[in-house]
Amino acid sequence: MKHKFFEVARWEFMEKVKSKAFIISLVLMPVIIGAMAILPALFVSKTDDESIRIGIIDGTQKLVQPLGENLDREFRLKNDQPNYILRNISLERSLEEAREEGARSVASDALEGYFSIPATVFDSGKVEYRTKNVGNFKVQERFSRAIEQVITEMRLSSRGLDAALIRKLTARVEIKPIKISGKGEESESSFGETFAKSYIGLLMLVFMVLTSGQLLVRSMVEEKSNRVIEVLLSSCTPRDMMIGKILGLSGLGILQMLVYALMGVAVALKTDMNLLQPEYFAFTLVYAILGYVFYAAIFVAAGSPATTEQEAQQITAYISMLVVAPLALMMLVMQNPNSLLVKILSYIPLLTPSLMVLRVSIQMPTVWEILSTIILMIASTAVMMWVAGKIFRIAILSYGKRPTLAELFRWVHEK
Repeated sequence: MKHKFFEVARWEFMEKVKSKAFIISLVLMPVIIGAMAILPALFVSKTDDESIRIGIIDGTQKLVQPLGENLDREFRLKNDQPNYILRNISLERSLEEAREEGARSVASDALEGYFSIPATVFDSGKVEYRTKNVGNFKVQERFSRAIEQVITEMRLSSRGLDAALIRKLTARVEIKPIKISGKGEESESSFGETFAKSYIGLLMLVFMVLTSGQLLVRSMVEEKSNRVIEVLLSSCTPRDMMIGKILGLSGLGILQMLVYALMGVAVALKTDMNLLQPEYFAFTLVYAILGYVFYAAIFVAAGSPATTEQEAQQITAYISMLVVAPLALMMLVMQNPNSLLVKILSYIPLLTPSLMVLRVSIQMPTVWEILSTIILMIASTAVMMWVAGKIFRIAILSYGKRPTLAELFRWVHEK
């Protein structure tokens, strides 16, 4: 009976690794992760295929021409046509008539939208934009910058400065980010590259926990409902069975991580992205393993009392919310990975694996933070495994009414 959990682990691993569902997910999951990480950035950076017509109501009667020239210089299509075609809808019309014409043109899709520039814009700096699609921030951001630049040039021209000189003095500055490591080494980087690396690492952890955790709960429910669990317990202890199931599915998760890492290396070599950092992969793997075992113990503790597929789905849904929660903190961590709030959240065991995977990919934490969070996860996992073992040994043979929280608490404290 001493090493029975190794037999259970081997059986769980071999049964799941040969299943069609696992083989399909092994191929499909990187596609989903890549699509979720890369496609949004591609869509945002995608250039327009044809010119966009934009209306202008110019209360100053001075901005339409210089604004059009500014946009022509800055934004052009691949065929060298202007990206934006401006239509002055305030010519020989009152303000009310111009707005009515603009609304009709937008409604009939003759215009993407129209900007209403008041005569007081030089003082107020406020412009209105009316369109069907207010979510197209690219148009708003580009026109905002162009209008601001034109107004700045006109303000300075009124002081007697040359327009060409003004344009040179107000030219945009492009910043090229270069990352400095803790050892002082420099490497080219960008927001997109950092976002992709951290997002992919976090998604890998989340999907690994979710897929393997659901397999764990469903396996217990299936064996429980078929009474197979009683046969298995005749040849091993509940503790051996629980540890074996967790280790077997942990091996499955590690295999997934290694396959995905190899795919990531192949993508990095093809795209010249700076993803090949040994310390990043090493720490991601460490936190992923610790995080998986910790959450696996939670899945066992919460899922072992379940007796039906419906109960299992409810349990996995609740735990999944805890696993996915760190995604909401991603932008906070990316902007300031060493803030006090992020450091405090990194010591909450439910968040530690995800947040540390993010922080390692963005800006390597200090050695003592890495060591302390790893020790925290080891201790938390040990405690959670002990709790899960207490609940599992009783719940795995319990049928009928689902135990209450008070009963679960009593099971944990029983000797």
